Amino acid sequence: MKRIPVVGPAITRIHRNLFFKQKPFPGSEGYWIQRYATGGNSGEGSYNRLAEFKAEIINGFVKDNRVTSIIEYGCGDGNQLKLAEYPSYVGFDISPKAIEICSDFFRNDKTKSFKMMSEYMGEKAQLTLSMDVIYHLIEDDIYNSHMERLFSSSERFVIIYSSDYDDEHIYHEKRRKFTRWVDAFALNWKLKSHIPNRFPFNGRDQTGSLSDFYIYEASRDLVNK
Repeated sequence: MKRIPVVGPAITRIHRNLFFKQKPFPGSEGYWIQRYATGGNSGEGSYNRLAEFKAEIINGFVKDNRVTSIIEYGCGDGNQLKLAEYPSYVGFDISPKAIEICSDFFRNDKTKSFKMMSEYMGEKAQLTLSMDVIYHLIEDDIYNSHMERLFSSSERFVIIYSSDYDDEHIYHEKRRKFTRWVDAFALNWKLKSHIPNRFPFNGRDQTGSLSDFYIYEASRDLVNK
């Protein structure tokens, strides 16, 4: 393929989209590994007003509920994390480049650490996070593993930021009604709060989001184990 000069983030996105469309889809893990390796970022949802909205909700929740430890599955490039106010945080990702970026940027922050998903060793936290991740998990086995780990590794709360309906319209996305999975398999968890997006997607630009907040709380029996 002829090399295309890349100037600016908009051109970078066009170049990356053309690159992936000319090759077979590498799977959800391969897609994100290649995306970060070729200069891509975590996407519009981790920047600007959407990032500020997400930080406001989660920071407030952490403070109000005296959460002392957080695990995030899919930390991405760390831009969202720059707005976080967390006492203790571990971010996991499948992309070596994403982990490298985060580890470098937060190298002097002793409250944060980052690991490859393959390095997960059963860590637990009071709160686990999945933000703009679920609909990027194309494969059912990867999706099920993500959901199982998300709930099994939490001691008190799970926060999911995602759409909640079934649809497939973009090659690297698969919208899932994940609440169906929760109802079927996370029997010791209850929905504590549903917070609609302050900036819902209007179908015309990339400044809105299809994701809402779903906050789950463990039952008393599970917490007391």
